[in-house]
Amino acid sequence: MPLRSMTGFAQVKGELTGKTELQGNGRLAFALALKSVNHRFLDLHFRLPSGSDSLEMQLRRLLKEKIARGHVEVTLSLERGSSDALALNRPLVSAYIAAFRAAAGEFAVPAEPDLNVILRIPGALDTASEPDDGALESAVMSRVTEALDRLNQMREQEGRSIELELRQRMEHLREAVKTVQLHRRTVLQSYVERLESRLQELLGSSVERERMLQEVALLVDRSDIQEEIVRLENHVEHFLGFLDEHGEVGKKLDFLLQEMNREANTLLSKTSGLAGEALKITEAGLVMKAEIEKSREQVQNLE
Repeated sequence: MPLRSMTGFAQVKGELTGKTELQGNGRLAFALALKSVNHRFLDLHFRLPSGSDSLEMQLRRLLKEKIARGHVEVTLSLERGSSDALALNRPLVSAYIAAFRAAAGEFAVPAEPDLNVILRIPGALDTASEPDDGALESAVMSRVTEALDRLNQMREQEGRSIELELRQRMEHLREAVKTVQLHRRTVLQSYVERLESRLQELLGSSVERERMLQEVALLVDRSDIQEEIVRLENHVEHFLGFLDEHGEVGKKLDFLLQEMNREANTLLSKTSGLAGEALKITEAGLVMKAEIEKSREQVQNLE
């Protein structure tokens, strides 16, 4: 499966004719819209007409098969043809009139039902465009695959753009690591000389040179950044490997970037306070931090 963004939009439209016992023939158009944005998990939200429980269950099942992650809004809107004639819901109107007259007779109130009031009752008038039971559900389900394909096409297109940017940032990160490696030995040598001079100044000649050099070597080893460099190089290779695999790699990439950020922080802490050529390592470390942060912003939107 190609690398996908979690952001996308798609809409399909359809039309069906219906016939009911009360209202005759008519036309009903519908529009099914799918909108997705980034989310840690698959989060489905439906905006469907009332009485669409069965349709929602079918849509939910299909979306879970086709989409792994993201906040997805599914909206179904209906539009009746403007040329459709209004139809009278005779059973509803008849029942209302009968109930009105029964109440008037029971309480001896001289009154007759008002037709203007009756026709404002929800359902008393409707267009002749209601489909048969299950007709709307079938019509929508026949188009939902097309809507999903369009949605995923948009997500894949954006995914390709994100992948290109991530590869570029990993190349920048790799160059920064090379810069750090290039200056590492010189910085270490300067650190050794400065530390040795400082210890000699503080302790004088009372300490054996061999013992002092052992302590210096221990301190220098703790300050060496070779392990961080190796880990960063490995993380970059793993990151590029996941991009090559495609599929649902967003969480894996995010985890790797967190590890890269940790190594960059350690590298900067070990070289803080050093002057001269060490400043180039600090500059490269800050470049790493910036590239990692920008990569995380993009990875957050990958499925």
